[in-house]
Amino acid sequence: MKPVIHVGIDVGSTTVKVVALSPYMKLLFGRYQRHMSDIRKATMSLLKELAKEFSGYRITASISGSGGMGLAKLMGLPFCQEILAETKAVKTFHPETDVIIELGGEDEKITYLRNGVDQRMNGACAGGTGAFIDRMASLLSVDAAGMGKLAEKAKQVYPIASRCGVFAKTDIQALLNEGTSHEDIALSVFQSVVNQTISGLTCGRPIHGKVAFLGGPLTFQPMLRKRFQETLHIADEDMIVPNHGELYVAIGAAVSAMHDKPMDLENWLSKVEQEKEVDLGVAKTLPPLFANEEEYQAFQERHSKFHAPRGDISKAQGPVWLGIDAGSTTIKAVLLDKDNRILYEYYDSNKGTPLAGARKILSDLYEKLPDGVTICGAGVTGYGEELIKRALETDVGEVETMAHYRGAKHFLPDVTTILDIGGQDMKCCRIKDGAVDDILLNEACSSGCGSFLDTFAQSLGLDIKTFAKMALSAKHPVDLGSRCTVFMNSRVREAQKNGVSVADISAGLSYSVIKNALYKVIRLRKASDLGNKVVVQGGTFYNDAVLRALEKLLGCQVIRPDVAGLMGAYGIALITRDKCPEGHVSTLVTPEKLKALSYTNEMKRCPGCGNHCMITLTRFNDGRAFVSGNRCERGAALMLTGKSAPHSTLPNIYRWKYDQIWHRRPLSPKQAVRGTVGIPRVLNMYEDFPYWHAFFGKLGYRVVTSSEQLREIPTEAMETIPSYSECFPAKLAHAHVADLAKHHPDFIWYPCIDKGPNEGSTNSYNCPMVASYPENIEANMDEVLSKYNVKLLHPFLPLHAPKALHRELKKVFHTMGISGSEIQSAMYAGQAAEREYKKSLYTETKRILEEIKEKHLIGIVLAGRPYHVDPAVNHSIPDLMNQLGMAVLSEDGIAMVGGEFPSLRVMNQWTWHSRLYKAADYVTRHNHLELVELNSFGCGLDAVVTDQVQEIMTKRNRLYTCLKIDQSLNLGAVRIRLRSLKAAIQERLEENTKAEPIQYPKAQFTEDMKSDFTILAPEMSPIHFPLVEAAARSVGYHVKVLPPIHEDIDKGLSCVNNDACYPAIITIGSLMRALESGQYDLNKVAVMLSQTGGMCRASNYIGFLHKALDEAGLSQIPVISLNTHGFEPQPGFHFSLKLGIRLIQAVVYGDALQQCLYRTRPYEKVPGSAESLYKNWQKKCCESILHGESMHQYRKNMASLVKDFDRLPLNDMPRRPRIGIVGEIYVKFSPIASNDIVRAIEANGGEAETSGMLDFFLYGSLDAHFQRTHMDGTMKDDLKGLFSRYLLEWYRKPLEKALKNSKRFHEITSIEKLAKRASQYLSLGNRAGEGWFLTADMIDLLYHECRGVVCLQPFACLPNHITGEGMVHKLHSAYPEAVFLALDCDASASEVNQANRLKLMMNALTEKQDVPQENYFHGTTHAIHVKL
Repeated sequence: MKPVIHVGIDVGSTTVKVVALSPYMKLLFGRYQRHMSDIRKATMSLLKELAKEFSGYRITASISGSGGMGLAKLMGLPFCQEILAETKAVKTFHPETDVIIELGGEDEKITYLRNGVDQRMNGACAGGTGAFIDRMASLLSVDAAGMGKLAEKAKQVYPIASRCGVFAKTDIQALLNEGTSHEDIALSVFQSVVNQTISGLTCGRPIHGKVAFLGGPLTFQPMLRKRFQETLHIADEDMIVPNHGELYVAIGAAVSAMHDKPMDLENWLSKVEQEKEVDLGVAKTLPPLFANEEEYQAFQERHSKFHAPRGDISKAQGPVWLGIDAGSTTIKAVLLDKDNRILYEYYDSNKGTPLAGARKILSDLYEKLPDGVTICGAGVTGYGEELIKRALETDVGEVETMAHYRGAKHFLPDVTTILDIGGQDMKCCRIKDGAVDDILLNEACSSGCGSFLDTFAQSLGLDIKTFAKMALSAKHPVDLGSRCTVFMNSRVREAQKNGVSVADISAGLSYSVIKNALYKVIRLRKASDLGNKVVVQGGTFYNDAVLRALEKLLGCQVIRPDVAGLMGAYGIALITRDKCPEGHVSTLVTPEKLKALSYTNEMKRCPGCGNHCMITLTRFNDGRAFVSGNRCERGAALMLTGKSAPHSTLPNIYRWKYDQIWHRRPLSPKQAVRGTVGIPRVLNMYEDFPYWHAFFGKLGYRVVTSSEQLREIPTEAMETIPSYSECFPAKLAHAHVADLAKHHPDFIWYPCIDKGPNEGSTNSYNCPMVASYPENIEANMDEVLSKYNVKLLHPFLPLHAPKALHRELKKVFHTMGISGSEIQSAMYAGQAAEREYKKSLYTETKRILEEIKEKHLIGIVLAGRPYHVDPAVNHSIPDLMNQLGMAVLSEDGIAMVGGEFPSLRVMNQWTWHSRLYKAADYVTRHNHLELVELNSFGCGLDAVVTDQVQEIMTKRNRLYTCLKIDQSLNLGAVRIRLRSLKAAIQERLEENTKAEPIQYPKAQFTEDMKSDFTILAPEMSPIHFPLVEAAARSVGYHVKVLPPIHEDIDKGLSCVNNDACYPAIITIGSLMRALESGQYDLNKVAVMLSQTGGMCRASNYIGFLHKALDEAGLSQIPVISLNTHGFEPQPGFHFSLKLGIRLIQAVVYGDALQQCLYRTRPYEKVPGSAESLYKNWQKKCCESILHGESMHQYRKNMASLVKDFDRLPLNDMPRRPRIGIVGEIYVKFSPIASNDIVRAIEANGGEAETSGMLDFFLYGSLDAHFQRTHMDGTMKDDLKGLFSRYLLEWYRKPLEKALKNSKRFHEITSIEKLAKRASQYLSLGNRAGEGWFLTADMIDLLYHECRGVVCLQPFACLPNHITGEGMVHKLHSAYPEAVFLALDCDASASEVNQANRLKLMMNALTEKQDVPQENYFHGTTHAIHVKL
């Protein structure tokens, strides 16, 4: 017999690996090569090489890897999920491993192998991956290997954003522009990869023990491994670096198929070669860019009309003007004569040194200029403006947006929009009445910038021109969506596997670039918003395919001047000409001086304040010096003279507030008779610290705070952050608590405060993160707190209800022997301190307003939240504003001084945010004030608030600027926006300040509409909602439930703020699609949504819906809010007891059907029998509700329903591993939002289980009890809750009885029991969203023997960060065997990634069941080590 070898194939996102092992596990053959997207060809060539070496052998084989599924089908081989393959290889060759860290082309994974296999992969962002490193290397003009060599010689690490490849590029560009050495940058990139991997994936589970490093980047980049080792403090003996780490997935695949039946290598290969491409489903396509050649010709002719006149430089005479645009990646120049002809133009990449580029331009120009020509003026704009202006002594400097506008105006005097897509930035300027009205830049994600197309073309081995040309003739451009560019790669790979041609991909990418620009950056609702006079510029638009895609998507013709790429330079040349008339003597350096010009760069950290700006000191040979990189003017003075300068004399209330709040004198150690208390400088403490400082001082405690301005989150704190998509201020809390613990106070005081002071809004809640974050700290930082032996006190307190507060504080301090009267007097001290702080804030704000008026300053109300005062969070933007000559005020001060609530579209439910509405109102009444809003990346509430603030401003014709801030910040972009704002303010003349009242018309739903109006309602659960529809119809409302389809998501994205929660996007998308479908008479239709009235954003879906209706011109359609609080009342809709009871019955029927279906469907004997039984019963129950059944009939139905499912014939097989599903209520029940998770679990060999919908309402009814006993709730609310709980449980009794008597179904746990269990893990005060019920639900499922729990949450769902993901670490300690999987549901969440993570989880569970075979290897491991 022929010998057998074991083959493993790993098809990654960028490479293919093939290995062959001998029966004794010796590596006989291993190859690793890039596949340039032609996966089949690359794999076949490697296999042929294998067949040559081992001709006549038999093989067993299996395929793994993200791109391997299609190939496995084609080749008829088993597919092995990549993490399983990798885990198998590691367990075989390095059984001592505890954690595996693997970086691939576009994925990063951490696998924990001890106490319950747990695997994490990147979900939404491909920051620190191999492709990211490649991309960064190309910036330094080296390959990935060269990058490693550079890093070896590095001296220091600079912060680089790892969140997004393209922003990292901005950071690197800035470092290059400032002259940082390439070596340091290379090392910094590696460090950013480490940070991204740890902060993105560990999510509350630290990395301990022996760590194996796998995957290409970690195998081939020793410096990258070294950064991991230093950051995670791993000892040398704990580092496991296998010899062939890059082949491990393939090796694992080979091992997994060892026991399969061998086949003949040659026969198999020849059979595979004859296979036709398997069609893996047809890709979605878009219309071709051009129907035919004629259309393209016409397009070219039209665009060739817009060209700037040219002249010959050698024949030039008289005055000329020079404009230089030093962009982030390129440098451009234009020379104009007095007839505005272009005599000279230049466009080239700046190779990271703009000054050298500008010098090259000038020397070239001086050589070409004939005698008799004088340069009357020279101007510079762009990123490198300051430095070049100083070095070459140019006459004019201007912010780039203004330069672009001036250029566009020259070609089209009444331009309405300028769209500029550059290498890595997108800008869109809207022009109104001849002044810049609105400037949008991409801040958070740069998918869809030009460099993305470049990188793509390179990865296919083409240059961008050829790549773009191919797109023009594409017949079926493929629809690639609009998302993170690195994941776009996977979409493209997917398309290629489907045999889509490169031309179709190129055309599809052109569409994607534009879709990203329009829908993500400009957030366009409809094309006409851009106006009909659109000028495009930026190098990307030289690409005809991109330009055409824009015209196709906008449905109008746009103007591309032939100087599109030189527009900034052209505009600054025109501005220079306006400012330096003929005869003006330019200060530009002379040719002699230019030759002699030399300079040195020195990088330093400025010691001036906690910002520690990275400053570049450029010294010129003539003794001049220039400082760049500083945020405030003190930095420049300090670096040049060595002496500290005072702060700017301009008012800055942010600095004043920081000093007022935190600089308070604590008791001396002698006076502190009771010891010390630690208070972290975090979230709500920026509002409440004056109170607690006085309170504890009075009780005889010395108050210790965490250090000022912590910016870097240390690794031990970073590993405890449970969710990577939290906002930065919340992540900082971990750093502050860790820092405070090191000071060893007697205890840390960080209470949960869920309400702010009542300042006249409908509700006065705090943001869910602010309210409950201490719960997260307690649940995830247990190791840190016990390491320093510090206790954390975090009770829920009603801070603004003194009577209830006194009662609660007595309970808390009872054990410390503090009496009630002492607490009372300490509370008085706290209240006095708080009053005094508020009073002084009021007087200081008044004083600044007076000063602004007297000195005619520009006042900026920098509106954020109290914690934005932290310079680590606001990145010293207030100082930057002072540097630009503006006075800075804050939203809370302005809200006190004056300003009322204008009429609002949203529900005004959060105290801190309500101040923004007042501040915006005040600003619109005073023309010397402007508003700039600060918005933290990942802040869910801001999706509601920013929209509303923007509406207040724009409805009164004022500018609105919003700055998105995060851990790292591109100050360049902020500076551009603030300077543009300043320029726009100066262009606007004094306007009338009579603020018009803002109107939001709301249509009425009257009594007589009830009979002939159709009420549309979105569907949440396909099992429950047909029954809910029947319940509403039974009391006379013509409700029509709309099952969602995929188009709803796109519709929703186009009419709802994209940061809003996914359920809002889908439900409103459904309603809008239905209204625009033409199926309904728009004069006889109303829409309905539920409203919870709690702390989270669900109360504001109605507000989002009103906005969508108004913008679509459908404001005549009545909106009905389904709630029990009496919000948004409509005269024609009453939530009667009868309706309530029918709805309860509908929900209980739905719960029964759901439980029975999920339990039986995976095991049914006749395929489809469970489904059809469920359909029959659903219909029966609907009819029963519609006809208003008696209680007797209801009980009978319930018993027969359960009995029928009990009798359904099932296969006789062992129970599958059960997976519990918990999470936000909509994504938990809606298949479209969760990518049909239940079916996915069943397809992967599991059984899904989830709690009923009624439990959610029961949890809501229990809340009033906690509020009465622990907070400031009333007896009346508690009794209401008790009554509704009794009613709900009464109607669930028949179901409970039926389940008790059944053989197959387990009983339902009572809500009181759930609450009791949950209270061991967290406070029942967590009431935002699903609140404590989410944790209770997980515990209950584990009680019912679920071995895994999937926690679903909409991206940026705040309550879920705390009670969902936040509790996983704590539950993991209690149930070490359980596997938890947190999935973000989002319009751009990748289904492949979700499917992979689910497979992993299922595998971890099924593997545990069949452990014995592992021992097969143990005899041979020793031999393997030697041979591998």
